[in-house]
Amino acid sequence: MSDRTVYKISGPDARDFLQGLVTNDITKLDQGLVYAAMLTPQGKYRADFFLVPVEDGILLDIAASLAPGIKQALTMYKLRSAVEIEDTDRIVTRGVGAPPDKAFADPRHPSLGWRGYDGQPGDETVDWDALRVDAGVPESDIELTSDSYILEMGFERLNGVDFKKGCFVGQEVVARMKHKTDLRKGLARVHIQGTAPVGTEIRAGEKPAGTLYTQSGGKGLAYLRFDRAKGDMTAEDAVVQYTETSNT
Repeated sequence: MSDRTVYKISGPDARDFLQGLVTNDITKLDQGLVYAAMLTPQGKYRADFFLVPVEDGILLDIAASLAPGIKQALTMYKLRSAVEIEDTDRIVTRGVGAPPDKAFADPRHPSLGWRGYDGQPGDETVDWDALRVDAGVPESDIELTSDSYILEMGFERLNGVDFKKGCFVGQEVVARMKHKTDLRKGLARVHIQGTAPVGTEIRAGEKPAGTLYTQSGGKGLAYLRFDRAKGDMTAEDAVVQYTETSNT
């Protein structure tokens, strides 16, 4: 996957360093791949990534477009910690089914198969957009933006946040949202008749009801105001119907 960058984070303080920054529990690396995010102090999405256990450290697998900003942020937070952050030439591969040797199951959803970092042959013939839509999985730079709150985007269901691990950047905002009775907005699966460009506004009558994102096979992902997501809605010439929130 040429659209991914892989950094290596190493040193005696590497795990403790990441534990105080990211949304998931670093000790889960003992079981395999960890999906996590870094947030702003205001609790909004900054980047999501996979953390990968290797013998001499931890790999960080991130969208290439987000990589420079996250490397800069990690370097800023490092201060005097005994941590090294290095570029690598590792290529991310992925496929469906059981992971091959030294590959890791994608922790977000079983249908997303596995990810490899040691030259395992991948399968890019898979319709990954269709799998993401069916599983309700947002993607960096598409559904996930700097305005996103991770609980609205399904991170709890996607095994991307841990509420028992202790503090991380933005944790107070996430905890407050967790203890609300209901989320009023969030990522949802929709049925769609027709198509519309990613980012098209969804309207319920005369009122804005959300934004349409990835579409595949008559289905799509949308960010919706749930109180307005009733009946037939429109996204330009397409007809959109809310089916279920991706947080369930």
